[in-house]
Amino acid sequence: MVLPPVTTVNNPIFVAGHQGLVGSALVRALEQQGDKNILMRTKKELDLRDQAAVETFFEKEKPALVLLAAAKVGGILANNNYPADFIRDNVQIEANVIDAAHRHGVKKFIFLGSSCIYPRDCPQPMREEYLLTGPLEFTNRPYAVAKLAGVEMCWAYNRQYGTQFLAVLPTNTYGPNDNYDLNSSHALPALIRKCHEAKISGAGKVIVWGTGTPRREFLYVDDLAEACVFLLAHAELAALTAPEMLPAINVGCGEDVTIHELALLVAEVVGFKGELVFDASKPDGTPRKLLDISRITALSWEPKVSLREGIAKAYQAYFDSL
Repeated sequence: MVLPPVTTVNNPIFVAGHQGLVGSALVRALEQQGDKNILMRTKKELDLRDQAAVETFFEKEKPALVLLAAAKVGGILANNNYPADFIRDNVQIEANVIDAAHRHGVKKFIFLGSSCIYPRDCPQPMREEYLLTGPLEFTNRPYAVAKLAGVEMCWAYNRQYGTQFLAVLPTNTYGPNDNYDLNSSHALPALIRKCHEAKISGAGKVIVWGTGTPRREFLYVDDLAEACVFLLAHAELAALTAPEMLPAINVGCGEDVTIHELALLVAEVVGFKGELVFDASKPDGTPRKLLDISRITALSWEPKVSLREGIAKAYQAYFDSL
């Protein structure tokens, strides 16, 4: 399928969560294509968990397009320690923004989900129709349930109101503005920080959580942002699914590596020469999460940044931030 050129220029676009990893990349992608009417609010300026505040914002600013990247996110440790925070905050954000978008006539809407919402023992690679077909991974179930609620809301609003709300399900993303706090970060940024600090301090080893055997797919965040802007311009794709199917589309690179292979690659890029020690007492999480990206590649989109190149870019951004 050949689609018309991507353009959202001159439409007021609300990028919710513009300071985060994905949100900041969305802003870069929109600016690169010439968008100037980008609406952005910090959490202090607009708490998306506050229904009245969200209503006031939409009434005043009247965005025509919305990219919802704001969410409470974190790795295994954070999900284990704060399950109530993860489900409460994310459900509040989604419910407030999706409903306000509908009531204020938003034309097109992209909701950022996650590959972790697929069943724990999902067939690989994971196709969009596998959603809601099995039990979720225990370590991040509250977060996954919240994100599934957002995807289901997109389906329900499309069905009842004829909206064009689409859920994008990215694989693990990384890059500039990532979270490097070891108490809440994901695997790749945690590895970058650990390997960098070990290299600087001269430490002989780096501890890696888990056995190293789980397989994960990684996507450089600017590739994800480009895909989201592409899909925002063509959100009518949500209507192309069968009525019972969720309006969800996977975005990834279509290849995965073991955590052991990832750690070796990060160490190589960062320049850490010591030993990688895998702590099998820590949880591994889902055994494998590889997305089937045939639906989006059929629309002539594909990622551009390789894993090695992306890790090098991410490490440079981390180094520059120190």
